[in-house]
Amino acid sequence: MRCRTIPLVGLLTGLLLGLLQTVHAAGNPCALRQYSSGSVCVCNVTYCDTLEFEDPTEPGSFVLVSSSAGGLRFAVVKGTFAPPNKRSPRTPSPTKRSSPAENDITITIDAERRFQTVEGFGGAFTGAVSYNLAKLRAPLRESIYKSYYSKVVGIGYSFMRIPIGGCDFDLDPWAYNELPVNDAALSNFTKLDDRDLVKVSQIKELIDVTNNSDIRVIGAAWSPPRWMKTNNDWTGASRLKPEYYQTWADYHVRYLELMKAAGLEFWAISTGNEPLNGVIGFLFIHFMSLGWTAPEQGRWVGQYLGPTLRKSSVGAVKLFGCDDQRYTFPWWFKLMDQGDENATRYLDGLAVHWYWDGIAPPALLDQTAASYPGKWIFNTEASLGDKPLQQHRPILGSWERAESYILYVLQDLQHSVNGWIDWNLVLDERGGPNYAKNYVEGAVIANITSKEEVYKQPIFYGLGHFSRFILPGSIRLEAHSASSNVAAVAFERLDKKTVIVFYNKANSQSTVRIEDKRYGSIRLRLPAKSVHSFLYA
Repeated sequence: MRCRTIPLVGLLTGLLLGLLQTVHAAGNPCALRQYSSGSVCVCNVTYCDTLEFEDPTEPGSFVLVSSSAGGLRFAVVKGTFAPPNKRSPRTPSPTKRSSPAENDITITIDAERRFQTVEGFGGAFTGAVSYNLAKLRAPLRESIYKSYYSKVVGIGYSFMRIPIGGCDFDLDPWAYNELPVNDAALSNFTKLDDRDLVKVSQIKELIDVTNNSDIRVIGAAWSPPRWMKTNNDWTGASRLKPEYYQTWADYHVRYLELMKAAGLEFWAISTGNEPLNGVIGFLFIHFMSLGWTAPEQGRWVGQYLGPTLRKSSVGAVKLFGCDDQRYTFPWWFKLMDQGDENATRYLDGLAVHWYWDGIAPPALLDQTAASYPGKWIFNTEASLGDKPLQQHRPILGSWERAESYILYVLQDLQHSVNGWIDWNLVLDERGGPNYAKNYVEGAVIANITSKEEVYKQPIFYGLGHFSRFILPGSIRLEAHSASSNVAAVAFERLDKKTVIVFYNKANSQSTVRIEDKRYGSIRLRLPAKSVHSFLYA
């Protein structure tokens, strides 16, 4: 079949010009605003951009969605590989293909080589997120909900991470049953805290506004009440006192039961956020934490949390282990089993954070997946601005930060990861609130001063290129890029459509040739520093 070339021209207006193809406005276009560091899309009480398109249905038809450093934001082009009545959708075209040009970068899809299944993408609903949302007027708050969780006009998130008690992104550290102390029966943990009641109300509103009842919620605790800990403090070097191993397990079940009674059922919990923060990280981490070594955590899971959870009324809730950095994989789980031989048998999944991915090779994820077949691997937290040499705040319009997200999500998906969850859904202009002043970047920044605008960062669009197109149940296919300047990942969805997400790292325009022997080939001219979702039937 003929190989077709589509030129994509990045414009600061966020529009896409396409020759030989049909160009669509993709719903409400981005209201682009330029800052010294780049461009954001502005939402207010009367307007917010949307991502709207019709899935390709005819054999060989496609939708191409593009965003770029030059100002494209979810620009949509529709077209076909070749006239659909000329061939079967699953049979290679018998017509002669044109030879690739000398400088073409070829992405080859092999649908016969299949890897992990992806469950979905999401973000975290922390105390800071709840606080920021409550400050905004209802129409603007609803636009944020739709932007993230709508399957029709948003980026289709399907996961939500919620702290059990407090975390650093709160106005103050807190936990249930802080008083009375030394209360192993948790006699004062009989109802939800008002802060959680507000979250439940907001999340119910989100589900209603987005008409998305498929959201799966994952919980994680940062710290128990201080009296359960060896240092009697929220932070610092700590362990759980052995006499409270059962109490801490009961605490988790009590929380899940109260949340369920309030109308919010959890899909999973983890064994606790970043256990090494209380072992070695306390030297530079000054927010809520509970220290665990892997054998100690294995003993707690194998003898207390695992059996208590499974025997409870919320026994169907999944359990993820570790919830710490990639460098803990896979040795953490082996040491858990040294603490108790049943520890990892209670785990349904393995949770990892991205903060030190630059020093820990992605092959560790593949090794872990091979060692623990049948267990999900989820990235459960990511943000920027946390390192000593980084700016500890949002940088409005930073494409560089979006590129970090895009490339690390691509890397994780190429290496056995089944789900990917960002950190805070909405932060204020400082990157908070955060009682520990641990300010970071966010995909959506709310102007809490005016309460009239929110800013969708380039990160939001980078994440949306994955979450809206790689639907739950999608199976990764072999995707090989002939150049290190273009990173790519491909999936077959449950509807049998194929999606390729690829990123042009180059500082100049590149021409990519996509080869799929079931369909033929097509050539795309990509703007510099641009990300694309290519969905075809």
